[in-house]
Amino acid sequence: MKDTEILDLYWERNERAIAESQGAYGNYCYSIAWHILYDREDADECVNDTWLRAWNAIPPNRPGKLALFLGTITRNLSIDRWKGRQTMKRGKGEMSVALDELAECIPDAHNTEDMVETAELERMINVFLHTLPEKDCNIFLRRYWYVEDYGAIAERYSMKLNTVKTSLFRTRSKLKNYLEKEGLM
Repeated sequence: MKDTEILDLYWERNERAIAESQGAYGNYCYSIAWHILYDREDADECVNDTWLRAWNAIPPNRPGKLALFLGTITRNLSIDRWKGRQTMKRGKGEMSVALDELAECIPDAHNTEDMVETAELERMINVFLHTLPEKDCNIFLRRYWYVEDYGAIAERYSMKLNTVKTSLFRTRSKLKNYLEKEGLM
């Protein structure tokens, strides 16, 4: 079933929309949750919560890309669950490490003024990612969006582990320089 047809089901408040979303994007959403949580039950629960959030958000929203919309919901739910656990032994610590790596080049948003700038920061990061070669962009997204560990990324792209780490280090440096140049740091 096409995304437009699934979205039409949501707009009609037809419960089949959830089953169709699960069939089309269940594995995708589970993969996102798994790479953040590394816990089957938590990942399953986040995916199930994704369908509820989507049901409540559509309408009034009509996302342009259903996969991105559902993936973002899953990712946010998974990060919230991870923050609730706050342990290094679960999740292999990858989330903490990934967030610490990004903290070097992205400003921290703890007050209201900073939160206003978050939307602009998001836009600037997207602009930056579009300037990267496709492989570098994909490696960056695999690490910081999907929270994959270095080994999985190296295997996926048939690269050495140190090459992946170096690539990510250089991309973070470029991002930091770009954000400084744009006045966001």
